[in-house]
Amino acid sequence: MTDAAGDAIARARESLTAAAAALRAAGARQETLAEFEPARRVLGLPRAARMTPVGRVWRLGVLLLDEAGGVFATGHVVRAERAARKSVTAESVAQQRAWRAAAVKGGIAEGETVDFDAPAVDLDELGRDGASGPLVLDAARGDVLVRWSPTQPDALTPLDAYLRDRTDLLVHPPQGA
Repeated sequence: MTDAAGDAIARARESLTAAAAALRAAGARQETLAEFEPARRVLGLPRAARMTPVGRVWRLGVLLLDEAGGVFATGHVVRAERAARKSVTAESVAQQRAWRAAAVKGGIAEGETVDFDAPAVDLDELGRDGASGPLVLDAARGDVLVRWSPTQPDALTPLDAYLRDRTDLLVHPPQGA
């Protein structure tokens, strides 16, 4: 890792920690970070799918930020909801309902927003490989960028500006949001 890359990673860590501190101080709304455990058999008995809470995060678009400034790529997001028997032909709708029920089955309160399948973003990997999750290292500029749209390779913005905008939106949501 070059000195410019190391400096960029250090600034990114500071920005993430500062954003977490600002969100904590503002009492911004957090969500549950969970791990999904698919249905399986235990000693021959069926065990329903469930989600195990692993922490609390703030959702900042394509990034999830924890209390310590750790960062994750946003995976799936659902609202915990009890299972409902409804006839649905769309497999995607049935899957969403199953995930919602798994959250409640794991002890997450109904109505809570749950983020899961959210891989951790490794800043050391970012320094080595130039990318980790939605973060990209621009070694030429010595800056860490966020790919805010996974379908558009050039949809990049500086991490500092992205965190500022997203933190402000979470602390001061638009009226009616």
